[in-house]
Amino acid sequence: MLRNFNPLNRFFPPSKPLPAGMYHYQSPPDDPRNYRLHLRLEEDGGGVLVVNASTILHLNQTAAEYAYYLVHNTSPEEVARKMKSHYRVSLDEAKNDYLRFTEQVLTLIETPDLDPITFLGFERQMPFSGHIRAPYRLDCAITYLTRQSSEGQVSPQERVKRELTTQEWQAIFEKAWKAGIPQIVFTGGEPTLRPDVTDLIGYCENLGQISGLITDGLSLLEKAYLQSLLVTGLDFLMLIYQPDEDTSWKILDNCLAEDIFVAVHLTLNENNLSQIKSILPEMSARGVKGISISAASPSLKPTALQVRQWIADHGLDLIWNLPVPYSNLHPVALELEGVDVPEGAGKAWLYIEPDGDVLPAQGVLTRLGNMLEDPWETIWKASA
Repeated sequence: MLRNFNPLNRFFPPSKPLPAGMYHYQSPPDDPRNYRLHLRLEEDGGGVLVVNASTILHLNQTAAEYAYYLVHNTSPEEVARKMKSHYRVSLDEAKNDYLRFTEQVLTLIETPDLDPITFLGFERQMPFSGHIRAPYRLDCAITYLTRQSSEGQVSPQERVKRELTTQEWQAIFEKAWKAGIPQIVFTGGEPTLRPDVTDLIGYCENLGQISGLITDGLSLLEKAYLQSLLVTGLDFLMLIYQPDEDTSWKILDNCLAEDIFVAVHLTLNENNLSQIKSILPEMSARGVKGISISAASPSLKPTALQVRQWIADHGLDLIWNLPVPYSNLHPVALELEGVDVPEGAGKAWLYIEPDGDVLPAQGVLTRLGNMLEDPWETIWKASA
């Protein structure tokens, strides 16, 4: 998480901040950079700019205003006129500062591995520290059905008495968007067992939200089904890789052939270390962008840290904060065990069960309220 470098402190703040709310920009189809920006303007005039759902910039009031004009695709000349009208700045100064701000954001897009601290002059903010008025992501377990339980077996999550309807989930996504939450992750259970998952993804797309899907991938063997997810606006996939399934590589190849970010989750156990070591180079060679790992037991901490190094050696990104099996036993948490580092659960993300109940994270059974029934402010206050 990054805080903006604040190059504009010579300006006096305007008397009236821009309207608080969520603003979204999607690059046009002919732009090879294919990027998305989500700007959340706060009541005090500051803002949070999310670049491609990965880099988070905390902006002061002046920089937030530049970001507002950026997501609205305003010309530099028009921006300069607007800034001059309520800041003590010349047209040339305002235009040059806006162009510099835009250039730095585009540099983050074009060079995702660039260290913005070293090369762009940003200040680093500790992950999940500081006050925010909403999380950056909702993890939505739209069903607790699995392949094994879908034939009438009782879900092990007995406290969840029902699943929300399509319309109820859509109401939740709209409520989340109005609260300033730019990203929805569909999880479960197995989310593709719900026949309306494409409708739900499409609804998020129409709102402007980023959407991701965590799945065992078996439904994606059907290319027509995979295409239906993509055309509705799905932004990224995480496949729960099953080493013992003969279809795992076929599923992965189907997904990698499409224009979508694909990551893979691997669950470490006592017996599969050598197998995982052998498949990492193959995944890298095939075009997998990121790997998520978790350990089936805390006793596997040394193994998890060893696999983390292998992931880095193959040039793969480590993804550690998505709701996957044994989410709390990821290598970052294991490495930092006992260190006072702020956690993202209940701050950067929240978890919603199939009946709408809100938890700080998957497996953390502290009920904060119900997203369908309770005011957002009440839920967010309970998470503090």
